[in-house]
Amino acid sequence: MSTHSNNIKKFTYHGIVDFTEKKEDRSPTKGIPKNLLQDFLNILGREILKEDQPKLEEIEQELQNLKKEKENDQGQSDESKPFSGASSIIVQLQESGYIKDSRKWLSKKGFFAVGSKLLQDVIRALNKGPIGLHETTFSGTGSLNLDTSKKYEPGDDLRLINVPRSLLNAIERRSGSKSSLQLPIDLQPDDLEVYETKKDVSVAVVYCIDLSSTMKYSTMFGDMSRIEAAKKALWSLFLLNQKFFPSDSIYIVGFGALASKVSPYDIPYLKTFESGVGFLHYTNYQAAFRLAKKILKNETTANKKIVLVTDGHPSACFIDTEEERNKILGERPYSQFYVPEKQALDSIKEKQELSLDTKSGKIVYLCYRYRQVDQYIGEKTILEAKKCHKSGIEIDTIMVSEEDSLLSYVNELEKFVKGRSYYINPAEIDKILITDYLNDKKLTLRSR
Repeated sequence: MSTHSNNIKKFTYHGIVDFTEKKEDRSPTKGIPKNLLQDFLNILGREILKEDQPKLEEIEQELQNLKKEKENDQGQSDESKPFSGASSIIVQLQESGYIKDSRKWLSKKGFFAVGSKLLQDVIRALNKGPIGLHETTFSGTGSLNLDTSKKYEPGDDLRLINVPRSLLNAIERRSGSKSSLQLPIDLQPDDLEVYETKKDVSVAVVYCIDLSSTMKYSTMFGDMSRIEAAKKALWSLFLLNQKFFPSDSIYIVGFGALASKVSPYDIPYLKTFESGVGFLHYTNYQAAFRLAKKILKNETTANKKIVLVTDGHPSACFIDTEEERNKILGERPYSQFYVPEKQALDSIKEKQELSLDTKSGKIVYLCYRYRQVDQYIGEKTILEAKKCHKSGIEIDTIMVSEEDSLLSYVNELEKFVKGRSYYINPAEIDKILITDYLNDKKLTLRSR
């Protein structure tokens, strides 16, 4: 892994963490033994991440095969007998609220249950010891009151006085001096204690995931494609955020030649743009930056960040004026431009449920060069990144690719915005994203 940052902070982990959404979801599904349910959720998670998602009927067969395998290994135990007569596992999962009869067949309960399994796997990989997410904190002013208190110091907020503890200190002082206790109790400055606090720092992050056609390629490190690995990572990260950092804002943007805001609950269903169908399968960093900047503009927090997850160089950019277009044509008469048609936009909205942003730019200049970046596209992309940086938005880039030659341009871009670039094994993207997020939380807390 290559990175520009050597600022590494660690979190302290304790205990076992339950990542499920609600307490009532922790009990096993009626009729399905708990150990089998966990195996079934693993299969659902693996299958739904695939770009060509199988039908529920196909998944049913896989679940039935797993059940038979477990029964053969363990025999007909008392735990498995009540389930052995079930005709359809999918029906039982549907009746239990994990899946629904829809193209997007994972219910909200299923989304959290499957996602929690993914997140637990990542956390185990990050720390082989006891698992937990209790971050170390410091004393001082802040917005979250802790149960502990400390001696009052001049300048501490008097509204945070621990009254019971302060009165007890006064009583102990009087009893120590062998003086009789009198009402009202005489409080001295040394008697006062105030509640300790933790600074509640909120962060707004937009994760921009590349949906260009090359993201569907399989990696040399495993069975998952680049897009599948990225979806798994973002899904886990969103669950982590929801459970432990609810004051933070997490947004998802999918981009090719154009970009679209994506609901976090639609992460499992993201698909790449097909080549040969329009020109949306090109890679336009600028589209991602512009839409992410619009989203973050409405955030009040001072801590804003864009994380670009991509497997290649930018191969497209917006042309904002006719003069720009004519200039390019004058230098390169055979240049290609793309103006999205309504029919294509409607098709993408229907098939992939993406509302592509056309307000950020209407004309897209296309130029793919093998292992190189077109100079004009490269300059326009860096200029857009600089605008984000000037408005207070940090930019990090994660390269999900096996070709290290792709990192040179990203390193150059990050140099201008003082960000970080990671070149990683795609199979490790979930660990990198979550570690980076946690480290940034710690750095932000320490920097205040």
